[in-house]
Amino acid sequence: MSRRKAPGEPGRTTIRDVARRAGVSVASVSRVLSGTYPVSDELRRKVLTVVRELDYVTNAHASSLAGGGTPTVAVLINDITGAAFTHVAKGVESAASLRGWLTLVGTTGDDPERELALLRLMRRQGVAAVILLGGAYDHDAYQLRMARFARSLDAAGSHLVLVGRPPLEGEVPATTVDYDNEGGAYAMASHVLSAGHRRVLVLPGHAELTTAQGRLRGARRAFETYGVPFDPGLVRHGYYDYEHGYGAVEESLRQRETFTAVLAGTDVVAAGAARALRAAGLRVPEDVSVVGYDDIPLAGQLTPQLTTVHVPYEEMGRAALRAVADRRQGGGRRRGGDAAHLVLGTHVVVRQSVGPPGAGGDHVRAPSVT
Repeated sequence: MSRRKAPGEPGRTTIRDVARRAGVSVASVSRVLSGTYPVSDELRRKVLTVVRELDYVTNAHASSLAGGGTPTVAVLINDITGAAFTHVAKGVESAASLRGWLTLVGTTGDDPERELALLRLMRRQGVAAVILLGGAYDHDAYQLRMARFARSLDAAGSHLVLVGRPPLEGEVPATTVDYDNEGGAYAMASHVLSAGHRRVLVLPGHAELTTAQGRLRGARRAFETYGVPFDPGLVRHGYYDYEHGYGAVEESLRQRETFTAVLAGTDVVAAGAARALRAAGLRVPEDVSVVGYDDIPLAGQLTPQLTTVHVPYEEMGRAALRAVADRRQGGGRRRGGDAAHLVLGTHVVVRQSVGPPGAGGDHVRAPSVT
């Protein structure tokens, strides 16, 4: 096996070297690395194998530096431990590394002031784009703040990309990469209702969070479609964490609420809900069905495996980076065919956590926690 050429050596690895080793054209290598053209899985695998063997990405970094600096994107996330949006960050980083770009990650702690400070810092650093991940509290102050951020970054030659957040109103230089949040919740609630459940405990998330609002709208719309009365008294708002799932179910059982299924706003919330049911001596799904949202790896690791809504988080990250790259290639302007608001699809992943209601149907009352 030939050794890798060290960066800076005469005859340093080029895209032509990659094409020659892979036995494909330079154009094919370019298509694979840009990620903006459809290519076969076999071609992608062949090219990326050679890229790794020749350390081409590292050399691409050096070439970019010699040309005036490596493009850098900043990913800002509320909580870096949040399981779902870490996959978006992974998608951004993988797409950036293929182009020889760098990725910075910062956390805002859901603090508008820290978000503002980080955006200002990234603007001074001259990043190619700032990518904001996660839901938001969509009100007038938020719209005004984001519009100001977008225009400030645009004036500095950068760009704002919102991922999993609502699009900005009016003519604002920002790109939104979203997913069919409400549609996913509608499909999941429909799945639960089609199994025969009528009394469903709904844990959509924080009441003011746009993500939670969309998931609650989707669930209510499914109830309307099925002609089933929706009981607002079975809605429990809270954070997207394990503790909320556990506490909401525990409290509902203590209050002797009647329900045969739990519609959780995230897989992590669903895990907490399932644990609270087991602590009360109830089985999933024999006594109470539980579903989640996100389809993070945890969903397949629970017992029973969790039925949930798949969100293409990594693809959202890759799409966000592609939008930035396309903009730079177009001189900072969107090409005619580019959209400022991209929405990716969601779908239900059926596993083992949903069954029919107990023998008593809607009249089964879950026992209280003592």
